Amino acid sequence: MENITVEELKARMDAGEQLHVIDVREPEEFAAYNIGALLIPLGKIQSMQIEEIEDLKNEELIIHCRSGKRSMTACLFLEMLGFTNTKNLEGGMLAWEEKFGPRP
Repeated sequence: MENITVEELKARMDAGEQLHVIDVREPEEFAAYNIGALLIPLGKIQSMQIEEIEDLKNEELIIHCRSGKRSMTACLFLEMLGFTNTKNLEGGMLAWEEKFGPRP
């Protein structure tokens, strides 16, 4: 697992890169505010309900949550399941909102 900053992620998104960004928060958190990531709550990852990303084991996965703690757990769990390139978004959505403001 590596870390990625909100500035790095936003620059890559703004450049139009095809990214695999996964939000491990709960559906109500996602509904309130999201950056267009694929929603797979941490509980689903921990119970190995990861069919949607099973074919991405060797791809870069950028994982985020509210603050960075759940996403770190998700990265470690995915690595145990054979994923080789996970990145934890430092500070999560709190850092994103602090840096870039609420999304319209």
